[in-house]
Amino acid sequence: MTVGSLPGLPHPTTASVFTGLAFDTCTAPSASRMSAWRASGPYGAAAVYIGGRNRGCAQPQLTASWAATVSAAGWKLIPLYVGAQPPCQTGGNPERITASGAAALGASDGADAVAAAKSLGMVSTSAIYLDMEAYDTGDTSCVTSVLTYIRAWDKALHARGYWAGFYGFTSSSAAAVAQAEPTVPDLPDALWYARYDGGTTTTTGFPFAAGLWTGHRRGHQYRADSKETYGGVTLTVDRDAWDAPVAVVG
Repeated sequence: MTVGSLPGLPHPTTASVFTGLAFDTCTAPSASRMSAWRASGPYGAAAVYIGGRNRGCAQPQLTASWAATVSAAGWKLIPLYVGAQPPCQTGGNPERITASGAAALGASDGADAVAAAKSLGMVSTSAIYLDMEAYDTGDTSCVTSVLTYIRAWDKALHARGYWAGFYGFTSSSAAAVAQAEPTVPDLPDALWYARYDGGTTTTTGFPFAAGLWTGHRRGHQYRADSKETYGGVTLTVDRDAWDAPVAVVG
């Protein structure tokens, strides 16, 4: 469905919302494999990794033609951008947030996320989700740098007419955003939270204050690494319950 002017959000004014089951997998499947799943599987939306220096998988299928084909077949797409990661996070990510450069990097990555979406035919009023992996939220300076980056990324999307979503873990990255949300401006319009409780809902068991991200602005990744077969095609996916903005392919 399409909704106009989601509560309290001036930019952009409309969003296309999908409500139902979604999946995400590291490399976008071919259009033929997507067609097989669409015909016999339970899912109506699929997340795709559209860019970011920390994106971990090659995307040989992910083109504007692919996006148009699978959208015409009935799929809703959830674009995910793997931006800079926290300075206190362990691992070898090539792009890291720094305290001094958080705002500038967030702005440039936000612009890059929009460019990547546009190259796939995802027009303004689409939502793009920023992927922030787990980190030590007990490190207050790290949290401050991450929030600065997120806010700059969000503002860059809003300035270009896109919804700014966020993906994170309930125990860390999403929790930091939820804690800041009531008092800090320019935080994400929609929250996609990872909580592996098996619950196919975005309401029951919502791990944060009940009033946050209401009005079709939540996604719930409820199971990881699920090997499933539909129409003779086997994929390993993460499962999601979805009630939030998605991409508009036009």
